[in-house]
Amino acid sequence: MGAPAIQGSGDAPPGFSWGQIVRLGLVQTALGAVVVLMTSTINRVMVVELALPAIVPGGLVALHYAVQVLRPRWGYGSDVGGRRTPWIVGGMGALTLGGFGAAVATALCEIDRTAGLALAVLSFLTVGMGAGAAGTSLLVLLAGSVAARRRGAAATIVWVMMIAGFAITAPLAGHFLDPFSGARLVAVSGTVSLVAFAVACFAVTGIEPRRPVEAQAAPERKPPFREVLARVWAEPQARRFTVFIFVAMLAYSAQELILEPFAGLVFAMSPGVTTKLAGLQHGGVLAGMLFVAGVTMGIGGPVLGSLKLWTAVGCAGSGAALLGIAGGGLIGPDFPLRLLVFALGLFNGIFAVAAIGSMMGLAGAGGEAERGTRMGVWGAAQGVAFGTGGFLGTVAVDLARLVMPQPVHAYAAVFTAEALLFAAATVIATRVEHAAETRVPQARRAAPILQFEPRF
Repeated sequence: MGAPAIQGSGDAPPGFSWGQIVRLGLVQTALGAVVVLMTSTINRVMVVELALPAIVPGGLVALHYAVQVLRPRWGYGSDVGGRRTPWIVGGMGALTLGGFGAAVATALCEIDRTAGLALAVLSFLTVGMGAGAAGTSLLVLLAGSVAARRRGAAATIVWVMMIAGFAITAPLAGHFLDPFSGARLVAVSGTVSLVAFAVACFAVTGIEPRRPVEAQAAPERKPPFREVLARVWAEPQARRFTVFIFVAMLAYSAQELILEPFAGLVFAMSPGVTTKLAGLQHGGVLAGMLFVAGVTMGIGGPVLGSLKLWTAVGCAGSGAALLGIAGGGLIGPDFPLRLLVFALGLFNGIFAVAAIGSMMGLAGAGGEAERGTRMGVWGAAQGVAFGTGGFLGTVAVDLARLVMPQPVHAYAAVFTAEALLFAAATVIATRVEHAAETRVPQARRAAPILQFEPRF
């Protein structure tokens, strides 16, 4: 994933300023503000206050990830219309409505559990569709209007601003939720949803470059969705990058839910200490993101400024850190676990931002008419892998503990498997081309593709 240099007709705009990039980052902040209530507050209320099995909120979150498979269709929709803003606004509308609906559903469970859970299913599906539509179109808008050398920094900005949405909303919501009641939860969620939607609308108002007058007067007829999707999937580079995203995100997410239990069981760390350990990992992620943003802005020159290089380095480093953590459990309490956890976060951040920046560049390989569909395919791979990885990581540990005498061996086996996934992702990343020759020749693109099988 090198510094994307693909420049086509879709890259005509001179590029967003830093102020415009930060404005678009506010959409991610708004998105994060709604999602954090779904994954933390509502999750906790269902398990603790309502005494529901943990699998209930877990299954609802899985639904939110499963519906991400529709991202290519949302991206295609924005390609057909030629504008991304309506899809961002519409997606945020669905997201905030679904977030509010989830709070209402949780409160309703106190009165009628069946009706509450039915509404919760509908709400989480709506959140997933809204996040997919808004998130995909936001990245497409950035991909088409951010200069190539700014893509790494732009990816860092929007990612960090999403984390800011988590960090700002969680404590504020917690303050106003005490003393807890279903009515308070509905009021807090409704307020967050309204503010988030207003912020997102402000962020995108008037920011998208206007289409040329001639394009508005004579809009190009777009081929059907299946034909466009077949065309994208038939291209080796697009397909290879999809596989890379899936494998890398599977490895990235698989360790999230097992690292803290591992530290508690193997290193006898208290809950407070493991929470600090998670904070240390997130600090490493932020450091890695900022590092990539710096070197790709020209500080590192043409070689060190390559997003392809840093994607591969991030994957390889993440795999090495996981191997070190696996071995550290066998060494014992004297092992410097904190250092390896910080290194894991650092390389995770390097890989994540470099991959997103590369995604922005590669999205333009088929021109503006396919940018949304391409981004949707990769977004679907990312969402499905992220949802699958967290589940499979925990299942793998449980299965390994059934056949291994001690927990340390089970965790070491799973961490090693994740490291192998990162190694595979490293190899795939080095094979993804970013030069102009990855653009599909027009003559070849005009021919219909009849052998398409949607296996992803």
